[in-house]
Amino acid sequence: MRGSGIFSRGNVPFRSINIHVHIRGLSLASLPRPRTTPSVSIRSLSYTRTIMAPRDPSTLANYGEWLTKHTTVNFNVNFEKQRLEGSVLLELESLTDGKSQEVILDTNHLSVLSVKGNSTDLQWTLKDRVAPLGSPLHVSLPQGVPPGEVLKLDIAVETTKDCVGLQWMTPAQTGNKKHPYVYSQCQAILARSIFPCQDTPDVKSTFSFNITSPLPVVASGVPVSSETQDGDKKLFRFEQKVPIPAYLFALASGDLETASIGKRSVVSTGPEALQDAKWELEEHMDKFLEVAEKLVFDYQWGPYNVLVLPPSFAYGGMENPIFTFATPTIISGDRQNVDVIAHELSHSWSGNLVGCASWEHFWLNEGWTTYLERRIGAVLHGEPQFGFSSIIGWKALEDSVNLLGAEHEFTKLIINHKGVDPDDAFSSVPYEKGFHFLYYLDRLVGREHFDKFIPHYFRTWARKSLDSYEFKQTFLDFFNNYGNEEIKQKIAQIPWEERFYTPGLPPKPEFDTAYVDSCLALAEKWKQADYQPSPKDLESFNANQVLVFLQAVQDFSTPLSVERSNLLGTTYNFSSSKNVELKSAYYLIALTAGDRSVLPGVVDLVASVGRMKYVRPLYRKLNQLDRDLAVKTFTENKDFYPSTTKGQLAKDLGLK
Repeated sequence: MRGSGIFSRGNVPFRSINIHVHIRGLSLASLPRPRTTPSVSIRSLSYTRTIMAPRDPSTLANYGEWLTKHTTVNFNVNFEKQRLEGSVLLELESLTDGKSQEVILDTNHLSVLSVKGNSTDLQWTLKDRVAPLGSPLHVSLPQGVPPGEVLKLDIAVETTKDCVGLQWMTPAQTGNKKHPYVYSQCQAILARSIFPCQDTPDVKSTFSFNITSPLPVVASGVPVSSETQDGDKKLFRFEQKVPIPAYLFALASGDLETASIGKRSVVSTGPEALQDAKWELEEHMDKFLEVAEKLVFDYQWGPYNVLVLPPSFAYGGMENPIFTFATPTIISGDRQNVDVIAHELSHSWSGNLVGCASWEHFWLNEGWTTYLERRIGAVLHGEPQFGFSSIIGWKALEDSVNLLGAEHEFTKLIINHKGVDPDDAFSSVPYEKGFHFLYYLDRLVGREHFDKFIPHYFRTWARKSLDSYEFKQTFLDFFNNYGNEEIKQKIAQIPWEERFYTPGLPPKPEFDTAYVDSCLALAEKWKQADYQPSPKDLESFNANQVLVFLQAVQDFSTPLSVERSNLLGTTYNFSSSKNVELKSAYYLIALTAGDRSVLPGVVDLVASVGRMKYVRPLYRKLNQLDRDLAVKTFTENKDFYPSTTKGQLAKDLGLK
């Protein structure tokens, strides 16, 4: 039976829904929750539970009435038309007593051909598009469905030329230029452009993948036996038995070869790049896994693999289960950028196993992951590495706050996403401000005690989604019952609301500067106009120390002159570096100085790399120095970039 009540969430009233359903097959963990844990009464084979109306503003799906239990995707990869063609079978459990007479699913620029329910044709309609969320698919069920029963919706679909979740590449855009390529990127709300779904991190389902392609396929599931069909095409099958949200749906198909990089891991990439990728990753992969498991608990997903994508990929990595999708910029020939893999691996616990209920609470994914990444780095590289990485991260946080403005909504830990495209809010803030909140809690209770909370938190919320207030309650419950009166008194003073909702920079802690002091000392020398540099200046530095040095130079109150900037580049040979992190950091200094001699190199870099971390700052600086060249370069290369990068660059350049 359904009734209603009112409770408040922040300053916004939300309605609760009382639902009485049979316990058979229902996952309590996957249901939306209010901030406080409701009472649950168990009576024979049924239960009564108060659940909150859908709490994710970035979905149009009525997931408070229907819950996706399993998703089966059946797709043919059509490289000629640059389309995925096929169907999706959604197994939806009814959460009401037949009162819900329609299923509403998210779609965006998607061609829906037919909808069947339990093998019977159903009436359906695509409603008008609601920007930025897409066009909701309404499926009519006049008789409703009894509570606890599963409705199987079989939906025939094709992706379209406007699909924002897929990046299609011609052979000329790939490494060896022999075959076409396609890969998906569904975070944050792009899965709905590939198949109708409840496209919210608040809903998780198991997945089956049946992908037919003429080229090898990887996906976010464990491979199972495949069989050849239709001549040169092959059916590739995968199963994901750990429930995941729609944004972790992933596939890629192209000219891929695979090599072992660890006891549980392989790397896949183009044949021309395979050996370099293998060398770059094999030294650290097993170590990353071993340290992470000691810090949290055993890895839950089976194999952990890495797909090194073509260079247009927008991110450093995407934590798709089983196969992390990674930027080729980590393959720098010096093993200095592989900590990206430590970050993506950490997502196997934070984000993938335990995730935010909506993108408003994205810090629960990225703050935790950044924290775990730095803990892994400290074990492998020495305790000062934790502070060293934190200093680099603080600089990124300062840059984001300065760019957005210290009072901007997007600099809060919890962001209001009503009417907001989550991609527009993307920055280093949830990563670094989230990290600093967790690091504050770590220091407050003490590392020894916080380390006991880490596995408790991930076990408590495994295979579930939560918001910031549920995190708060979990933390307080753990330490209030921990048996340590001193800690109990300390946590009573935590300014939760201030930490969640104050914009701008958080309080800055004292960092361990052991790995940084020499970098900053060299930067101080460059403030002297008569300093004569030598290549030997950097001989004792690793790549990250060089980066800290360059970031310190970027922060000079008086930029380097054109001559001094040019001297910096030629002395240390940055322009010819294979390390894109260092090359881009140097180019930012040169562009700020007005050194036009680097313009060809800058254009070459932004035309060959799609990672937003590099191309967005470079385009912004290039736009300040030579707008015509910036716009011309973007126009000529916009089809190289995935949709997320393209859209953000257009905004940066004032073209959108």
